[in-house]
Amino acid sequence: MAEGAKLAVDIGGTFTDVVVEWAGQQKSIKVLTTTQAPEEGVIDGVRAVLDNAGVAPESVELAIHGTTLATNALIERKGAKTALITTDGFRDSIEIAYEHRFDQYDLYMERPPTLTPVLMGLDEAALKNLIPVLAAENVEALAVCFLHSYVNAEHECRAREILSAGLPDVPITLSSDVCPEIREYDRMSTTCANAYVQPLMAGYLQRLADALEVMGVKCPLLLMMSSGGVTTVETAMANPIRLVESGPAGGAILAQHIAAENGLDKVLSFDMGGTTAKITLIDDQQPQLSRSFEVARMHRFLKGSGLPIRIPVIDMVEIGAGGGSIASLDELNRILVGPESAGSTPGPACYGQGGTAATVTDADVIIGRIDPTHFAGGKMRLDIDAAAKAVDTSIGGALGVSVMAAAAGIDEIVNENMANAARVH
Repeated sequence: MAEGAKLAVDIGGTFTDVVVEWAGQQKSIKVLTTTQAPEEGVIDGVRAVLDNAGVAPESVELAIHGTTLATNALIERKGAKTALITTDGFRDSIEIAYEHRFDQYDLYMERPPTLTPVLMGLDEAALKNLIPVLAAENVEALAVCFLHSYVNAEHECRAREILSAGLPDVPITLSSDVCPEIREYDRMSTTCANAYVQPLMAGYLQRLADALEVMGVKCPLLLMMSSGGVTTVETAMANPIRLVESGPAGGAILAQHIAAENGLDKVLSFDMGGTTAKITLIDDQQPQLSRSFEVARMHRFLKGSGLPIRIPVIDMVEIGAGGGSIASLDELNRILVGPESAGSTPGPACYGQGGTAATVTDADVIIGRIDPTHFAGGKMRLDIDAAAKAVDTSIGGALGVSVMAAAAGIDEIVNENMANAARVH
């Protein structure tokens, strides 16, 4: 039995990575993310890596978890059906936003769709009358954001008491808990986003904690936050919005340690996953920090085209360019890569799970950047013929070029997208 073992888990859009460290040794494993029930992939990975290392579950003293599940839920609009309750006369604040256009010359500019509809204003009697309406609408989460509640949260707390009494099974997010700061649009957007992902994240975290305990891993489970710090499962379940950049933050912290170990003051951290690529500037061996950021931008580099989230976060730029990013042709027959991703199901064509779209991973296999016999430590053999067929069908045939040229084109486009993001950052 290995005493003092530590366990780390990171869930991405395509793969779930699990690492165990004990007595100066380390073992890791990569498994496909089980999108519909993420905890299943985690448990399979934990069980496999502990067996491989010969480490008993009972000897694990610390488990740390990073994930992009909250981010993906916001980007893909797969959160809970959420209602926003706000001060009378301010129901439009969530749509008015800052009252400016992020692209003033685009006549067809589209703002990101709001996460919540607003049903009516608030007083206590109206609030009680609202309960059967919310029940009839099968609302799954509630966001409460009153004007000036960052100064005095009494009315929001009273609203929670009334709503909880009538809707005991519906989670409620108060703006005074999540973001007690001035400026109602940012506060309202953050509150809505927290409520939107709370049922999904709370359910997942509870199932994961229970499954780890059944397995015998009874140590504390800590969650990586967007700020680079860690928090408990209970806090993460109440405020899952603080996990939105959880996985990428872990990569930035690793880059910070590597920079410090090598005495480097100016470092660009690059983290390419299955769905997105993240870039962070490490300056004087410290990552840049921010009090706010945007998620789910409608336009890649335009500030104001996403949903503002007001939480502590490591400042990074994130683009839809990962291994699973799908390549296609636009109306001018130019190669486009992303932001759509093949994810883990069915995944890139070379995974042999029924995927037919050409992805960055397929292109990398064809041009020799990935060895198909040693992918994921040799645990997953890639089908180069399936990759070639997908690239030829999606790109090569339409352009009248060879499969190798089409794959090189995909590779060049995705590399330039990432390099451009680095220049902007």
